[in-house]
Amino acid sequence: MSMSVQTDTEEEHGIMSEINTTPLVDIMLVLLIIFLITIPIITKTVKVSLPKATNIPTVTKPENITISVDNGGNIYWNGALVPDRDALISKVLVEAVKKPQPEVHIRGDAGVRFEAIGRTLFAIQRGGIVKIGFITEADRGMAR
Repeated sequence: MSMSVQTDTEEEHGIMSEINTTPLVDIMLVLLIIFLITIPIITKTVKVSLPKATNIPTVTKPENITISVDNGGNIYWNGALVPDRDALISKVLVEAVKKPQPEVHIRGDAGVRFEAIGRTLFAIQRGGIVKIGFITEADRGMAR
């Protein structure tokens, strides 16, 4: 680092009219070195081919099955209450043998525990249905 020292020939009370930029340059060089070291660390990631997501609106066909799970964990098959998981599996088994196999659309309440949705999904998979989708509301923006 450097500093400006007045000599005996200059006035004792004169104002220094030049800016000492050496500390500024030192700080900028340190920041540059820090950035050069950290950028390769940040950009090192595992290279994977990520899937492309598209939002395709579902076409409701008469053969589609809608399963709803309310806030209490109750399961509804096309609007009718299903008493327990075994009854759900038996209904799924009947539908799974149809050709073509119907799609199942799961509508979960926003406040329902994930456990209830997971158990419902597991019961549908145990029944043999392979086409399962989740119905959500479109994001209408932040205005409420």
